[in-house]
Amino acid sequence: MPILNQLITTVLPFIPKTIVGQVAKRYIAGVRLSEGVRVAKSLNEKGMMATMDLLGEDVKNAGETEQIKKGILSILQSVKENKLNSNVSIKPTQLGLKIDKELGYRNLKTIIKEADRLGNFVRIDMEDATTTDDTLTMYRRLRADGFQNTGVVIQAYMHRSEADVRALMKDGTNIRLCKGIYDESPSIAYKERQEIRNNYLSLLKIILEAGSYVGIATHDGYLIDGACEMIQKYGLGKEHYEFQMLLGVREKRRDTIVNDGHHLRVYIPFGEQWYAYSMRRLKENPHMAWYVTKAIFIR
Repeated sequence: MPILNQLITTVLPFIPKTIVGQVAKRYIAGVRLSEGVRVAKSLNEKGMMATMDLLGEDVKNAGETEQIKKGILSILQSVKENKLNSNVSIKPTQLGLKIDKELGYRNLKTIIKEADRLGNFVRIDMEDATTTDDTLTMYRRLRADGFQNTGVVIQAYMHRSEADVRALMKDGTNIRLCKGIYDESPSIAYKERQEIRNNYLSLLKIILEAGSYVGIATHDGYLIDGACEMIQKYGLGKEHYEFQMLLGVREKRRDTIVNDGHHLRVYIPFGEQWYAYSMRRLKENPHMAWYVTKAIFIR
């Protein structure tokens, strides 16, 4: 299977978009906001929280950032109107971070301000290593401007993450802790599976001991089990943490986590940029290539 996965991943750019679309339906709510709302409602009915994510990143045109900002504001309004248990996730580069840092900050602040008015929370996602410092700076500016309804993402495979976490714990930052998905240099990122796992659990311990709220974002059974052991060891109530997973991934384990009494949030990506997102997810997760194979050969 690994050899087949690698082969399929190599030829992904040549696979018809319609085939990728068949696979994408498992992991993406759809193109329209209404489709994201439908999936969020379904998850809420199963006792799960949601985070809605308008797809898109690394925007090069300032005008496009305005449209994305309006789209995210529409998500916040729809969450309110439909009484969803959902927040919103954004990527700084989709709001203009790489075009103009001040443009990116203004767009982000507008969204955070509206979310605050509506009683909602916005997760500032973490992208590749070239954006880490700027992303954390934007977050700290928001806190300095008085906004409490936001938090950041820390990627466990980065060497710098322990220092970042310890600094963020000083103001009780709400952190989403994940492994990390970008292809970073070994000079700045751990590459071996177990050393990433070990650092993840080390960072989680720091966060839990500091008393900050944490989103335990992982599909790795080893890390889920390790997190549950820590939660039990520290006697933590559900107000201190939540588990997080992506739409369409490890659904049986997801259900088990909820049935065991934990909070769980599912990330719901949707939007016109579904193809680029799908290709990236497939490349980052070669085992998903099996679904591509089935889509091609099994009708």
